[in-house]
Amino acid sequence: MVFLVPLALMLGLLGLAAFLWSLKSGQYEDLDGAAWRAISDDDQTPRPPAKEPA
Repeated sequence: MVFLVPLALMLGLLGLAAFLWSLKSGQYEDLDGAAWRAISDDDQTPRPPAKEPA
């Protein structure tokens, strides 16, 4: 218990610091952009697979 409680507190603070850093660096600025890029239909027609030499 002597090691687990400080370790849990340290990991919690580390997670909080990582979250605050991600907020400050702008990771959550454009939430809709990635969703629209995923469903946009601007992909090219896929090429057929290349034939392997026999």
